[in-house]
Amino acid sequence: MSIEVPAGAAAYRDDLTPPPKKRQLLVVFGLWLGILLALVLAVNALINQAVWWIPPQVEQQLGAAIAPAFEKLAQPSPAQDSLNQLLNRLEEEMPPALVAGRDYQVIYIPEDVVNAMAIPGDRVIIYQGLLAQVESENELMMVLGHELGHFAHRDHLRGLGRGIVLRLALATVFGDVGTLGAIAVSGAENLSNAQYSQSQETDADEFALDLLMATYGQGAGATDFFQRLSQEGGRGWDFWASHPNPDRRVQQIQRWIQEKGYAVGDVRSLPAALQVEP
Repeated sequence: MSIEVPAGAAAYRDDLTPPPKKRQLLVVFGLWLGILLALVLAVNALINQAVWWIPPQVEQQLGAAIAPAFEKLAQPSPAQDSLNQLLNRLEEEMPPALVAGRDYQVIYIPEDVVNAMAIPGDRVIIYQGLLAQVESENELMMVLGHELGHFAHRDHLRGLGRGIVLRLALATVFGDVGTLGAIAVSGAENLSNAQYSQSQETDADEFALDLLMATYGQGAGATDFFQRLSQEGGRGWDFWASHPNPDRRVQQIQRWIQEKGYAVGDVRSLPAALQVEP
């Protein structure tokens, strides 16, 4: 027995479920986008907290696995000794809580790369190409202080990458630090390509300026390197890619100098061991 469907019944059923209108699609898309954004913000907040779960001892173990990748490019030299002497002077002016249990050192790499970075294990990487662009001790101290600022705010750990930081933090919380080797392998490459946010760069700059003032009693040289970076247009400067917006940074540092009432005097010449021909 067959049942005939009245003509027009199919069309009638279709009319009951009309196709979604563009406005409805936009509402659904907006809700989906909002949920996705909320998830991203939640993950970022989690990572920002995770870096504080990692104790210095675990970070130094991680650094011991990462640093050799940079140390093999370095070699003992008067320049490295002199850089460490300057770093020690800045370290003396840092809050005790940021120095206790730490072992800040410079790894000097004689390559024509204009860059500097902070890596886990309390190591500051300075390339010969950067020294060739520096014209005074004061502006070099500003660069070193900037990298110490990243240590103070644990930005160097965030530079490892979100997934790596979370793995490291969880390994710390649950006592499984045997994964450090695997984390270090993936972390070394991330560090080389790390780019900090504008707020992280700003905080590191202010930290460096305060250290410069505490060391010399005045802020001369604080903006010199960044002004030169801006004027050169960043041609061939890796520092340009990893430390953005030199113009705005110069303006902000100058505002801080005025607002904090910092004096500006004369700069000191670079130590002889750090005078490199461009």
